[in-house]
Amino acid sequence: MAIFKGAGVAIVTPMQKDGSVDYDKFEEMVEFQIKGGIDAIIVCGTTGEASTLSHAEHLDVIRCCVDVVNGRVPVIAGTGSNCTETAIYLSEKAEVIGADGLLLVSPYYNKATQNGLYEHFKAVANSVKLPILLYNVPSRTGCNIQPETVIRLCKDVENIVGVKEASSDIAQIAKLAALADGAVDIYSGNDNEIVPIMALGGIGVISVLANVAPGQTHDICQKFLDGDWEGSLREQLRAMELCNALFCEVNPIPVKKALELMGLIGGTLRMPLSEMESANVLRLEKAMKGYGLL
Repeated sequence: MAIFKGAGVAIVTPMQKDGSVDYDKFEEMVEFQIKGGIDAIIVCGTTGEASTLSHAEHLDVIRCCVDVVNGRVPVIAGTGSNCTETAIYLSEKAEVIGADGLLLVSPYYNKATQNGLYEHFKAVANSVKLPILLYNVPSRTGCNIQPETVIRLCKDVENIVGVKEASSDIAQIAKLAALADGAVDIYSGNDNEIVPIMALGGIGVISVLANVAPGQTHDICQKFLDGDWEGSLREQLRAMELCNALFCEVNPIPVKKALELMGLIGGTLRMPLSEMESANVLRLEKAMKGYGLL
């Protein structure tokens, strides 16, 4: 059974002006998501600035999310690393904390061969019992998980159940879907590709857009799952300008600015991320107004 179907939010980690985690605002964001109809919460991913959280902060944010959600929707914890031992450590701790699943990004910087990826993910999966989603985002990691490797892992390792596909390579994703024979739960990792990937057999999205529009992102997925493909496509196309604006600078710079403009959180980022350029702020504001968020 899939960990979730529909729209999962790759939730931001709000920061106070001194750079510390703002747990009060994080709790408010979790409640905003659940009230908006989100289907799952993915915590401590790229959008959550996990790469600049200490291990203690990383686990505290996961714990806070699990506690606030209190079983209302699945919580999937990002516990990947370019160090296999670190990924195992974070994954084991997240399981104890009470996460419902894990998201494991492919090793970055040091990268790996396809055999190396297989052994890395298998080692992490064997250290826990939680269901696991792989995360393929070559633009961030410099490492592409090939379809054959995804399928091999999902067939060989019982608790590796799917993949967040953010390669932006529709041909590769189509190949994965064709070869998978139902063995892989595929989620779009890009908000501007939800409908195309669901049309190839995907079952949802792990979304940045959902931070500001949880209900609308849920509707794109739910309409498709319900067979209202025209309605799903209509909602996808209506969101395109905003999707593109949310990625006009490196994620999560624009989405944090969008949440600040909505009055939901402060826009503080941890270095090396920097304040959004003024021209791009204007572009983002225009897209948000066009989408009815401002």
